[in-house]
Amino acid sequence: MAVREIEPVQLELDRLENMAESGYYNPYTMFDWPDTIEHDKPWMSESLVTLAGTPMWDNLTREQQLALTREESTNFFSLNIHGIRELLSEVVMRIHDRVYADVSEFLHHFIGEENEHMWFFAQFCLRYSGRLYPAQPTLQASSVEHLSEVARELIVFARILIFEEIVDYFNALMATDQTLPAIAREINRVHHQDESRHVAFGRMIFTNLVGQVAKRDPAELPVVAAYLENYLQYSIGTLYNPAAYRAAGIPDALALRREAITHPARIAEHDKILNRTRKFLTKSGVGREAIN
Repeated sequence: MAVREIEPVQLELDRLENMAESGYYNPYTMFDWPDTIEHDKPWMSESLVTLAGTPMWDNLTREQQLALTREESTNFFSLNIHGIRELLSEVVMRIHDRVYADVSEFLHHFIGEENEHMWFFAQFCLRYSGRLYPAQPTLQASSVEHLSEVARELIVFARILIFEEIVDYFNALMATDQTLPAIAREINRVHHQDESRHVAFGRMIFTNLVGQVAKRDPAELPVVAAYLENYLQYSIGTLYNPAAYRAAGIPDALALRREAITHPARIAEHDKILNRTRKFLTKSGVGREAIN
């Protein structure tokens, strides 16, 4: 059993805690849930659909395009639900750990808000699509099991941060997209509002843990960087769900996924989605440039 080497995580969180308290809302009463939402409108911004910018999108009928926005919206919200469930399990295990004593108050806000997010994402999926997409296989962490406890702790919070930053990229765009049904815009707007605090917190705790790893054993940083690069690619890959293509009535779903995810237009879009996160990882010393 490794000796616990994580130093106490001390952060200045007064501003974020005050924002969480002053901006509190009741998600169970604030949304106006219509009985149905329009099928002649996209449910996800068309620029965010996984075939956008490719001939594969242009070759679809308008009915297939709209159906794909509905299915990928459901997939996106399902990914949020499964991701939140994973991050909640990690945070709950740490909330009263002495290492995180100074951030425990904020973690209570975090848990409450993420639970509410999970609820309203599920409401959207179940009300309007009648289902959730199943959780996808997770990226195995066998390549980092040999690292020190603090490095493995860093990876836990890095995964949470990466998940939240990718989601927030989508939320920010869809929150103001007037082509979407009002309830879809509102859910994305509310989530973006909360995630701005969660991302700020995630970056602070990530930076603290990177500093601990760098001080203890800087040789671990390239291993962490390699794992995080794989996790970025894994996260992008979850957006390309063959089941969503099938449900939208598009044939040869697996072949379509393989073609789409490697298309130059999509690779350029991946770079846009990940740009902010990559810059932060590079500045922190665990970007792609740090991989041996």
